[in-house]
Amino acid sequence: MPGARRRAGRPRTETAAARIYTELRAELVSLRRRPGDQILETEIALSYGVSRTPVREAILRLSDEGLLEIFPQSGIFVSRIPLAALPEAIIIRRSLEETTARIATERASPSQILGLHSILERQREAKAAGDREAFHQADEAFHANIADIAGYKGIWKLILQVKIHVDRFRLLTLPQCGRMAEVVAEHEAIMAAIEARDPDAAGAAMVRHIERLLADISATPHSNPEFFDQQGQST
Repeated sequence: MPGARRRAGRPRTETAAARIYTELRAELVSLRRRPGDQILETEIALSYGVSRTPVREAILRLSDEGLLEIFPQSGIFVSRIPLAALPEAIIIRRSLEETTARIATERASPSQILGLHSILERQREAKAAGDREAFHQADEAFHANIADIAGYKGIWKLILQVKIHVDRFRLLTLPQCGRMAEVVAEHEAIMAAIEARDPDAAGAAMVRHIERLLADISATPHSNPEFFDQQGQST
């Protein structure tokens, strides 16, 4: 019976750890917890009504992803955005999403095209409201749906792993004057190419959209230098 109790308790611990991981990860990527902020295990455990064990499991996963840094003598801190890693991540994403855009253009059904239009309209509404979080969520949905239409959900999972720090960086670019409008226009170009069944145009529009982030890298750190790890960057 004691063994049965342990087996029964294990899924609860794993579920708690998974929930804490998912919600804390969202806070880190959305910059609700900012680079350099301290993370207190006891505070998180108390807020979820759990022991420190599932909190520690979640923190270790986030540390493995590079979102948290653990210093045994000092504590746990939100990692700064590694500037040197951004160009490579953006280039990988560019290559993968050019492929999904091309294939989605050839495979999209009329109802799937309508679904993309609906997501794009949600993004326009978020832009009009100045709601950056809703805007980002619609952005994620737009790109994820293109990968889904292409039939490669695994590619989107890979992209999610690659672009963690890119997402944090992107959220810093959205407040720039006119940036959200530019993103919507870039998505509209991708949408128009998919609807026209033009894979070359869809791939090219996606490449231009993703490459815009490369141009942003040189400007954004000057606005929020405290959020970035400058190591490996030339001055």
